[in-house]
Amino acid sequence: MEEQSAQEKSVEKRPESIQQHQKPCPPPPPRSRRWLMRGLVVLLLISVVFNLGFFAWYQEYFTIGGGPAEQFETGDQFAKEKIAIISITGTIMPPFTERILRSIKRAHEDDQVRGILLEIDSPGGLVADSHQIYHRLVELRKTKPIVVYMKRMAASGGYYVAMGAGEEGVIFAEPTTWTGSLGVIIPRFDLSGLAEKVGVVSDPLKTGEFKDALNPFRNLTDRERAIWDHILDESYQRFLNVITDNRKDLDYDQVKKLATGQIYPATDAKQNGLIDEIGYQEDALARLQEIMGLSKVCVIRYSHPKSLADVLLGSAEASQIENRKQALLDSTVPRAMYFASWMGELPGWQ
Repeated sequence: MEEQSAQEKSVEKRPESIQQHQKPCPPPPPRSRRWLMRGLVVLLLISVVFNLGFFAWYQEYFTIGGGPAEQFETGDQFAKEKIAIISITGTIMPPFTERILRSIKRAHEDDQVRGILLEIDSPGGLVADSHQIYHRLVELRKTKPIVVYMKRMAASGGYYVAMGAGEEGVIFAEPTTWTGSLGVIIPRFDLSGLAEKVGVVSDPLKTGEFKDALNPFRNLTDRERAIWDHILDESYQRFLNVITDNRKDLDYDQVKKLATGQIYPATDAKQNGLIDEIGYQEDALARLQEIMGLSKVCVIRYSHPKSLADVLLGSAEASQIENRKQALLDSTVPRAMYFASWMGELPGWQ
């Protein structure tokens, strides 16, 4: 009995000893303090959005008519006369086409811009977009000389836009530049064999014989192939004539002989009359300055300020890429391309 009572006393005393070693929990912060913290977080977010918006507004305010901004590149920063670098980079397609056209327009309207360095690093792109840029360059060269500087690649549509410099324009390419790939492509996949294996039958409801002429789940008919061959040849002949009109040492037959879709390295391109000189940006600028007859010149580059949507989302176009249904529909639309690739454009991967 005495042992049992001693155990009960030790059990009763144990919680008291544990309580002595435990620290009391801190009281919760008052409700007013929690609301203060939440308010500060909200104010911080508002401040970030406001500053991003102010940044975008500032960029747009200091450009003319929402067009491209000028960035000093090289030369005499205080010279009155300017050389404008218009850069064509990546696949020639929207929305980049519009930015290039705005740069051309800005250069055309600026009386201080005395010459243009057309900088190309592109495998080509859409037929219509390539011709739009070429057309605007033809108008520009009537008042201001254009010299072309090719970087890594200026193939297919990239070469097409280079013809905007005209017969008097000089084309420079770096020693490692790839150019050529003269021709037209409409990407198409033939999935008819796969469709037959998995039991897929394409049966679209259409109003005309040729409405689904590029349907990948069946073979092209002879009549369909003849139509698309005609469409391709129309763009192909325009390409050949554009080169013939703007390369004074090449006639139509010589251009056609070169227009096999082949890529030409810089040395071969010069030997075949597709370019004039092998050199770098400084060489092209020196030649252009010589043509202009100016000893001092400020070389500027056009850049396009980011909008508020660009800043917040990464780019205004990026949000469109998320629409996978639209991208899938776009992939079925035929696009003729001056493009140095067998595959062509993948919608949603611009």
